[in-house]
Amino acid sequence: MQTSRLLVFEHRLHAPWARGVLRRLPPIHGRPIRVQNRPGLRDPHGSVHAGSFLRERRIALSCVRREFARVLVHEVFHFVWLRLGNRKRRSYEALLEFEIQSGARGELGWSAEWRKAALGAGDREGRNRRWREYCCESFCDSAAWLFSGRKRHDEFTLAHRFRRRRRRWFAEITAGQLSI
Repeated sequence: MQTSRLLVFEHRLHAPWARGVLRRLPPIHGRPIRVQNRPGLRDPHGSVHAGSFLRERRIALSCVRREFARVLVHEVFHFVWLRLGNRKRRSYEALLEFEIQSGARGELGWSAEWRKAALGAGDREGRNRRWREYCCESFCDSAAWLFSGRKRHDEFTLAHRFRRRRRRWFAEITAGQLSI
């Protein structure tokens, strides 16, 4: 199935906004995901740009045009993370552990950055929920950095040497077709 048919946009403006974004994505297959416009989205922490509802195969967006590509890619990659498999998820975790042990500060999006800052000493070792949520958000923010077409953003705070490692890691896992 073509990537352009994987997302079913309910808002008339989203499909034209998404055309360029979808061309930049690596090959992806799976059942379609509904994309809805839901202004005023919130979670327990406050206002959010979007939310993914994996079991419902639905993405709700509450973002402006200039953030659309980055937010859409991030949300699509929540579905990729779900189906990535333990071996690849653990490989990404190892990449993040290396960064943390190397003193890397920053991230490639706020959703990962605030979770990274909130990690405690035992979170990584215990692979608890906080650690796993950070890994997922980091993965999705990294995908958004790579595939959204945005070269610069205030939220891209990870040092370039760590960005290069992430780019190589993503190149390896996106060499084949990804599943959503």
